Amino acid sequence: MRSGSRALPVVLFLYCSQAAAMPDATAPPQGEAVVQQSAEQLQQLVAPIALYPDALVAQVLAASAYPTEIVEADRWMQQHSTLQGDPLAQAVNQMSWDPSVKALTQFPSVLASLDKNLSWASALGDAYVNQQQAVLDAVQTMRKRAQQAGNLNSTPQETVSTQGQAVVIQPVNPEVVYVPAYDPWIVYGPPVAAYPGWVPFPGVYAVGPGISFGVGFGVGLFAGFGWGWHHWGADWRGREILHDHDRYVSHSRTFIDRNHFYRGGPGFHGGPEFHGGPEFHGGPGLHDGFHAGGPQFHGPAAARVQPGPGVRSGAFSGFNHGGVTRSFSARGQASVAHAFHGGGGFHGGGGSHGGGHR
Repeated sequence: MRSGSRALPVVLFLYCSQAAAMPDATAPPQGEAVVQQSAEQLQQLVAPIALYPDALVAQVLAASAYPTEIVEADRWMQQHSTLQGDPLAQAVNQMSWDPSVKALTQFPSVLASLDKNLSWASALGDAYVNQQQAVLDAVQTMRKRAQQAGNLNSTPQETVSTQGQAVVIQPVNPEVVYVPAYDPWIVYGPPVAAYPGWVPFPGVYAVGPGISFGVGFGVGLFAGFGWGWHHWGADWRGREILHDHDRYVSHSRTFIDRNHFYRGGPGFHGGPEFHGGPEFHGGPGLHDGFHAGGPQFHGPAAARVQPGPGVRSGAFSGFNHGGVTRSFSARGQASVAHAFHGGGGFHGGGGSHGGGHR
């Protein structure tokens, strides 16, 4: 008994020493604050998609939190370019992507633009996860600017209306959706600073100050699937994205809600606002939990994001298919290893899909 009594203080001492040496995962490094993007920066981020119909804005914002799946989905679409209509919908439905990424297969030019501009898309996803309400406010600000510039009006393709304080954009025919093509840096009147490295893509970009429309995309065949067009929307008053008439909750493992994670808020400790609750462990496409032994997130075909010293974000901050990198020094960077089935980089371009997949 005496031997055990002497050993107990030693064990307690070692345990307390180890506990004291462990960093507090919920606290930011000393002297470092969680950085939020300014209203102007958010307006620059949403400029390329702010004039899309409401449901398409919702799909893009939600999907932007899944950059790996965006790349996979666009590559898959290129490899299955002959699929259209119901065969395409049936095949997409079998994939493990988030519903928002599946939804963008209805609009291959939009999906390809996100893939081609992955740096911008991932920055948009980071902003959406961390500043959702401010991002939706930025969309409304840009729509009002386009209206004031005389470039956003109702057309045979879409209806532009005001509901309360919100500018709402809906397709005239709910079964046929037209993606507006415009120059996001001049359509809003006073020029907007172009996002570094942003590459124009056919079908979503048009030269000049106005808005044009190509061929409409039929969405009726996708209606029977939970990710189809009619399952998405935007609650501008509540500043939320809607999926199936309820608030959309992201299950992204790429981006962390830093407001909760670093401050130890209720969203991190198992609440529905972050990914620590049951929605994280049982959400679509998640086959592994949050490994307690390290900061990595593991899943099928997912990039392993390993934060380095001073990291404040899980963004794919430095990558862009146009060959241009951008350092988000204010928000940190993440190293990406063995992404996309073991490859060390992004393979292939985000080529045009032509007029198919409608």
